[in-house]
Amino acid sequence: MDTGRSGRRFALVSGNVVALGAVSLITDVSAEMVTAVLPLYLVLGLQLSPLAFGVVDGVYTGATALLRVVGGFVADRIRRRKLVAGFGYALSAVAKIGLLLAGRSVPLIGAVIAVDRLGKGVRSAPRDALITASTPPESLGRAFGVHRTMDSVGAFLGPLVAMAVLLAVGRSYDAVFVTSFCVAALAVVVLVLFVRERPSQPPAGEPAAGDAPSPTDQADGAAGEDADGGKVAVREVFGLLRDRPARRLVTAAVLLGLATVGDGFVYLLLQRRENVDLSWFPLFAVGTSLVYLLLATPIGLLADRIGRLPVVLGGYAALGVTYLLLAGPVAGWPLLVLALTLYGVFYAATDGVLIALAGPVLPARLRTTGIALVQSGQALAYLVSSVLFGLGWQAWGPENAAGVAAVAVAAVLLVTVLLLAPAYRPVTRKVS
Repeated sequence: MDTGRSGRRFALVSGNVVALGAVSLITDVSAEMVTAVLPLYLVLGLQLSPLAFGVVDGVYTGATALLRVVGGFVADRIRRRKLVAGFGYALSAVAKIGLLLAGRSVPLIGAVIAVDRLGKGVRSAPRDALITASTPPESLGRAFGVHRTMDSVGAFLGPLVAMAVLLAVGRSYDAVFVTSFCVAALAVVVLVLFVRERPSQPPAGEPAAGDAPSPTDQADGAAGEDADGGKVAVREVFGLLRDRPARRLVTAAVLLGLATVGDGFVYLLLQRRENVDLSWFPLFAVGTSLVYLLLATPIGLLADRIGRLPVVLGGYAALGVTYLLLAGPVAGWPLLVLALTLYGVFYAATDGVLIALAGPVLPARLRTTGIALVQSGQALAYLVSSVLFGLGWQAWGPENAAGVAAVAVAAVLLVTVLLLAPAYRPVTRKVS
């Protein structure tokens, strides 16, 4: 066994990536505890219409999208990505307590959800920029795959923890919210103690442990994170969108976001079609997360080998097939297994891989801002798509709305290929 070679491969995932993965894992346990019970609470408990739920679901992801750009810009300007990310994680933790105070008031619930998503919006781009800065360019797919795997472990455990709390105390959503806050607070502690703004580097001429340059050194040398010097100016952000590759990337991200329907709708449609007992509803999210966590790292490695754009396109193709299944004649266990599996494949092939595709395209000086633009574009598009799908559900019925969504995915994939394929060049070498 070539242990030296295996050690070098493992070293390509830096300690900072693992620490950030641990923070995301714990945070996702907290977030998915709430997400797992929210559709039931709003639609079946508070009797919200599909359109009203679409608005709330869109707010959950998209209403604070512009603040992602603000968070990214601030992180680039003050060069304190950990600080900005930590503020976002702390804000989301505090929002869990707000759910206790909102009671049955839908406007207050929407406001608290907006605060929670504000926290996610602020933290996402600085976190992904820290991952990019801590990884050699040729291994970004691997790094984001490992991070998203750890993140999805949290998404897998969150609904199970929520079910355990509900079984222990009865249908007390307050108990779920309190437990969620405690878990989110733990994530903030882990971030403060273990995540480094810039991973430590050995002195000049002195190799790191393992007789090989650290991935941080390689990444810093390749990216030139701070080579330009000086503070980032607002005009540079607008100049980023005048850069053709970045503009095409953001446009494609927005279009892909428009073709994405919220998880809550997918799971509610499955529950409606199969008349699944409500106590089993959180397991839909568990099934998706299980597939995601099993495939995120292998798909990240595949993206480094064959290219990230083909993998992203394949992920959205899986999403389109998921919508077709929801609109088609397949029923019973085959529908549940196929739909949740393909939905998990979609997330594994797109969530981290899209950011890995974007990282090398964006200038190091504005990388956090550029990642925030991509994420903000998708989040705003997601807000629109959730409202439109809610309208379609009410006007045409859920199955017909799912069929229209599948057609939209096919159309957006074609436009994405036209936007990105002509200018696409593999930025990184293939890795074995």
